[in-house]
Amino acid sequence: MRIDIISAVPSLLRGPLDDSIVLKAKEKGLVEIYVHDLRDHTENKHLKVDDYPYGGEPGMVLTAQPIFSCIEHLTSQRTYDEIIFTAADGGVFNQQEANALSLKKNIIILCGHYKGVDQRVRDALITKEYSIGDYVLSGGELPAMVIADALIRLLPGAIGDSGSALNDSFQDGLLEAPVYTRPGEYKGLKVPDVLLSGDHKKIESWKHEQSIQRTKERRKDLYEKFKKDY
Repeated sequence: MRIDIISAVPSLLRGPLDDSIVLKAKEKGLVEIYVHDLRDHTENKHLKVDDYPYGGEPGMVLTAQPIFSCIEHLTSQRTYDEIIFTAADGGVFNQQEANALSLKKNIIILCGHYKGVDQRVRDALITKEYSIGDYVLSGGELPAMVIADALIRLLPGAIGDSGSALNDSFQDGLLEAPVYTRPGEYKGLKVPDVLLSGDHKKIESWKHEQSIQRTKERRKDLYEKFKKDY
């Protein structure tokens, strides 16, 4: 897989894309990540990539020219399955979207910044728009890293135990059950007996019940959808 990330502030993307599971996936050749500085594609002599919006609203907007130039340069070299824009008013990014993106070969992620981007970019170039929650961030760099991390960890071989990702919260519409590790008792707090029983059928049943209960308590929206679907 190849992921190209376009940003007006590429320095914000350093760190999370060069550590942990993402780094291991790159070292194994499972994913290539390229970060593109939008200012490298502007025709403005002062390297500006933003301007005031028409209509007199406050704030600045990323202009169309450098974005079109960057994306047209990339798409002239290879075919991209998706061109994603991170936007506060985009569709909610969730586990199902991450699953679908993990099956793609090449994707571009355009990071919004300031008050957003010229609408013509969204109309002409973007195939998917994602928000990571009902709040506004200074830019789309953090959402871009969230999206990249969420899908990269799903690539076969990215994590040691591929079954682990399949048991994560949201994969089946429920939150994950509580997890425990050694020792069996610590400061008077004990691991549930069923997890020490060795009875895999009972353990799976307990985990499923715990998932349902935890979802009911913490995410009523997911619980109601689960009840409706099942």
